[in-house]
Amino acid sequence: MPGTIPLVDYLVLDDGDPHLVSNTCDACGAHFFDRRNACAHCGGAAFSRTPLARTGVVASFTIVYRAAPGVPAPFVSAKVDLDGGGSVLANVVGVEPDPEHVVLGMPVQLTTYPVGTDDEGVEAVGFGFAPRN
Repeated sequence: MPGTIPLVDYLVLDDGDPHLVSNTCDACGAHFFDRRNACAHCGGAAFSRTPLARTGVVASFTIVYRAAPGVPAPFVSAKVDLDGGGSVLANVVGVEPDPEHVVLGMPVQLTTYPVGTDDEGVEAVGFGFAPRN
């Protein structure tokens, strides 16, 4: 039966609202999205999966005017500092890609969108951040 799958393994779609999870160092609390043998901050070796906030603020951004074939440009790529800790690189969606519409400190919230469907009808879902009202 066709369904959905997240584009990345740190996007959780199946237990309530979509959200991101990190591998959080048990010793110092540093967040990582990839698998780690040791913490890059303190060297700790124990990690726990931690749900992250769905909201945050734009900490830095760039407007991308040239992209790979098939990727619509321009678009906004940003570092988002998440409320409660952690940060993630993601696109800011639902906003005009110009400096008049994207500002540092802009409040944003996690959003998901379809990125493609395979031959069996399974839909891949990606994530970005949209401006909060």
